[in-house]
Amino acid sequence: MPNFRLLTQLGEKLISVWALVGGLILLSVVSLNIGSIIGGIVLIHVPGDFELTQIGVAVAVFCFLPYCQLHRHNVTADIFTFWANNKTVLLLRIGGAVVALLFSILLLWRMTDGMLDQKKYDYTTAILQFPVWIAFIPILISLCLLAMASIMTIILELSSDRDYVTSNDSGHSS
Repeated sequence: MPNFRLLTQLGEKLISVWALVGGLILLSVVSLNIGSIIGGIVLIHVPGDFELTQIGVAVAVFCFLPYCQLHRHNVTADIFTFWANNKTVLLLRIGGAVVALLFSILLLWRMTDGMLDQKKYDYTTAILQFPVWIAFIPILISLCLLAMASIMTIILELSSDRDYVTSNDSGHSS
C-alpha cells in the first residue's frame, strides 16, 4: 500500500503541526496569565484575560485530540487489558478508534450548528466583545483531523502496518 503509506505520512505531519499550533496557543495563554498576574501586582489590569484563557484552552485541547488519537496517547485502562491476549487488545483498540470517529462526527455536526447560531445571533464575550463563533473554526478543523486520525488508526490497526505511525506502547506485542 504505497499510496496509503504516503497519505499516512502526510496525515501524520498535518496532525503533528496542528498539535504544535495547539501548544503555541496554550503557551500564549500561559504567557497572558503570567502577564495578568504581574500586571495585577503593579495595578495594570489585563482586560478580558479570563475570556481569552477560556477560548485559548478550549481551542488548544481540541488541537491535541487528533495527535493523541493517532499516537495512542488517549487514556487507556491497561488494568483491564494487561492479561488480555493481543487479539482482544487489537479489537479494543479498533473499537476505541470507531468510538473516536463517531464522537468526532457527532461533535462536528453539533458544533457546526453551534457556530452558525453563535454567528447568527452575534454572540460575543462580555468584556472584549470577541465574536465567539471565530473560536469554533479551529475546533471544527480539529474535529475533522480527529476523524481523519481515527480512520487512519482503524486502517493501521487492521493492516500489517499498524506499527508504522504508532509504536506499540501498551506492553503487548503485535
